[in-house]
Amino acid sequence: MDIEDSGPVAAKGAATKDAGWRGSRELWLKAALSALMEGGVDAVKIQPLASQLNLSRTSFYWFFENRTSLLAALLDHWDGKNTTALVKASEAYAETPAEGILNVIHCFLEQEAFDPKLEFAVRGWALQSDEVMSRVNSTDELRLVALVRLLQRQGFEEAEADARARTVYLTQIGYISMQVREPMQERMARVPAYVRIFCGEAATGSELARFRSRLGLEAT
Repeated sequence: MDIEDSGPVAAKGAATKDAGWRGSRELWLKAALSALMEGGVDAVKIQPLASQLNLSRTSFYWFFENRTSLLAALLDHWDGKNTTALVKASEAYAETPAEGILNVIHCFLEQEAFDPKLEFAVRGWALQSDEVMSRVNSTDELRLVALVRLLQRQGFEEAEADARARTVYLTQIGYISMQVREPMQERMARVPAYVRIFCGEAATGSELARFRSRLGLEAT
């Protein structure tokens, strides 16, 4: 057991109490997320987080049972944020396969939706934990199912939809895992070709214009 798992158990119903000087569950979780993304899972420790937040160590136990429960909350946050964003993008309205793929690419480029730093951190964590790796593998399958269904709705047979979905997804995970630092202008220049490769047809000028507009970019 982690030494930080041996602290006092949070009082029943503590989440409903006035957080006050204890901080809040969201505050502790936000600090833990920053620690995870900046230093990996080994940096997620209760006492350093308490010092950073200028709170007592015992304050932590009003919101989490122990460090293990905090780590579980981090995984739930990752899954809830990134997976939900990708599934939502895959299910968004699209008249054409190209528009559907652009919805997905937009999700990956909009960090308020899909956080690549968090994704990288969790995948690094998974290399240290079989349990986390199992969670990541299961999540990958759920994300791929969403992409396959997108392509099936656009008329692709299951086998081809699966291959194209993997091409889309593994390309993006490759960007994240390799920590590619690509200027946005350069990435945008590649988008039309990516769309053709991913779904076999070109995006129209109006589809690309709407895509750029959603990212806050001027039309070219």
